[in-house]
Amino acid sequence: MARQCNRDSGARPFLKWAGGKSQLLDEFSRFLPRTALRDGKITRYVEPFIGGGAVFFSLNRLFSFEQSTVSDVNEELIIVYRVIRRSLPRLSEELATLESAYREKNSQQKEAFYYAVRESFNRNRATVDFGHYTSRWIQRSAHIIFLNHTCYNGLFRVNRNGGFNVPFGRYKNPVIYDLDNLEKVAAMLKNTRIICGDFTRCRSAVDDSTFVYLDPPYRPLNSTSSFTSYSRAGFSDSDQERLAHFFRDLDRKGAMIMLSNSDPNDSFFEDLYDGFSIRRVPAKRMINCNGARRGFVNELLITNYG
Repeated sequence: MARQCNRDSGARPFLKWAGGKSQLLDEFSRFLPRTALRDGKITRYVEPFIGGGAVFFSLNRLFSFEQSTVSDVNEELIIVYRVIRRSLPRLSEELATLESAYREKNSQQKEAFYYAVRESFNRNRATVDFGHYTSRWIQRSAHIIFLNHTCYNGLFRVNRNGGFNVPFGRYKNPVIYDLDNLEKVAAMLKNTRIICGDFTRCRSAVDDSTFVYLDPPYRPLNSTSSFTSYSRAGFSDSDQERLAHFFRDLDRKGAMIMLSNSDPNDSFFEDLYDGFSIRRVPAKRMINCNGARRGFVNELLITNYG
């Protein structure tokens, strides 16, 4: 069963992730199905849009699930999760080499080093077999972690060709990686099924003893606020509609489900999720190049339980 754990420390997100839920964990925790989690009704956890994994890591610090399944359509992200689980010693060697080379340089040289790593990362993409584990995954995962912690705003953004295109971050002394946390992440992932693909691929992992958290790319609040380029595919209104059908499908299976999304101030989500509980919670908008425009907005939390 998903018994409650008495752990104050544990694995935390190892990547910065636009739209990540670290800032919202306290607010979200108020709406978890805690009774079902405590009394043993919930034994499985499924998260089809894992991203940076803030909710996954938080829940696995609080509760001990018999089985977890996570997935994401972003193939670059998924290989990092798999490499941490399978080859952490070799990954940490690659990260230590990158960190050492970066730290010994002056500010101008650090920027040049960042762009050299980014150019190599993009150039080598065509040589990576994302469907089969190879040693190339290890260096690529190290590059992803390095770029994520040294790029502007900690974004992961790609163009239509899959090329990483975020500029240099100009941080004075960024933390490149935290080995202690990566070791905790690897331990947590040991019994976790990791899937690369569309959210529907998690369907078979869900039954009436499952808690599912859905955190899709958010529907833009206006024509200029869209940020869904974490993969080449994007996420359209038709995808949001597919996801609503998936939500109802899982509801019929008897799973307990929580979904988060933007609050676009129209009836789009009210219509899609008619009959379910829809709450508005305050969230701090962090992804904006203009710091003055970062502030609190409402997000939607949709559940199939009270």
